[in-house]
Amino acid sequence: MNILVIGGAGYIGSCTCKALARRGHSVTVYDNLSTGHRDLVKWGPLFEGDILDYARLCECLREVRPDGIIHFAAFSQVGESVKEPGKYIRNNVGGTLNILEAMRETGVRNIVVSSTAAVYGIPKTMPITEDFELDPINTYGETKMFMERMLADYARAYGLSWTALRYFNAAGADPECETGERHDPETHLIPRALMALDGRLPDFYVMGDDYPTPDGTCIRDYIHILDLASAHIKAVERLIEGGDGEGMAMNLGTGSGLSVKQILDAIESVTGLPMKYGMGPRRAGDPPSLVADASRALRVLGWKPEHSGVEEIIRDAWNWYRHDNA
Repeated sequence: MNILVIGGAGYIGSCTCKALARRGHSVTVYDNLSTGHRDLVKWGPLFEGDILDYARLCECLREVRPDGIIHFAAFSQVGESVKEPGKYIRNNVGGTLNILEAMRETGVRNIVVSSTAAVYGIPKTMPITEDFELDPINTYGETKMFMERMLADYARAYGLSWTALRYFNAAGADPECETGERHDPETHLIPRALMALDGRLPDFYVMGDDYPTPDGTCIRDYIHILDLASAHIKAVERLIEGGDGEGMAMNLGTGSGLSVKQILDAIESVTGLPMKYGMGPRRAGDPPSLVADASRALRVLGWKPEHSGVEEIIRDAWNWYRHDNA
């Protein structure tokens, strides 16, 4: 299959490109390299462009003629989204609208979109199913919720086939160290902890220890990027092969959560190095706990996580970190 990966120079996108290529699919990356990295585009050509550039998107789709699109190109920092909502609405919503319009103009039918657990806000019970009310508490989650609604609208109006994958906390790295997490600034827990462990981050703090959880720190459902990549591939293959014609959202997670302190303890255990940190205030827009029920993905895609044990996640992240910073 011929797959266009929008945002394929980024963390999850580049890992998905590798997995697509290994399955024999033809891959093209569309990325503006604002947060992605040219050296992570290894499994197909790069078509450099911005999702806010409608003419460039149409040019790309006409040239590549993809069977399906996987769309990763979105700003995703929760705290920043609260401080700079316009940036997130313009890019995540406006850029996705451009993609959908370009698909309509060029006759591309199938799209898989990265969504997020942030669309649920603060659920009253765990684990979270796709039927829970969507009630985001930050701008990032709001933009992803609206992206999903646009997909449904375009499906009804124009026959678009779509899947939105609501994943929880992406973590880990390619075990062969060909791609991994590299953000600037880095805001995610595990890479920041590894930076602190390596002495590159002198002011590492846990963001809040007064949440209503057993140890006071946030609980999240961590999922390896290898598992995320496999879900995106199964989803786009299903659409291209005909699926059942119904657009839907699916959770991607393990069904079990780990607190921030549990992650830091696991980092100490895997690396054999002492993890030192301070306690800071809560980060704006963070729910206390998010844990997925991913039974729909198992039922519809035949997908389940195979690499998301905490030790494997941290081992691969640590190996990539040392490789990337050697």
